[in-house]
Amino acid sequence: MELKHPLFDRITIDPEKCFGKPCIRGMRMPVASILSYLSAGMTVDEILREWPELEREDIYQALAYAAWVMEERVLPLVPQAESVSV
Repeated sequence: MELKHPLFDRITIDPEKCFGKPCIRGMRMPVASILSYLSAGMTVDEILREWPELEREDIYQALAYAAWVMEERVLPLVPQAESVSV
């Protein structure tokens, strides 16, 4: 059963595809893969040439989705106990 994200119409989640990771438009293209390509230095145009089934807006929504996910996550900061040498 494919679910569309309510804020990002190109982001879908399907437990039967890519282990339920957020993907682009029901394709087996995880958002994380697009982020990895961009962080490795690929340009949007290079990604679009390599995967012609993608559209420019897919990449922009992947970035927007990643930003949204990071905003919503709260990580408690817990001070680490000092290590004791024996």
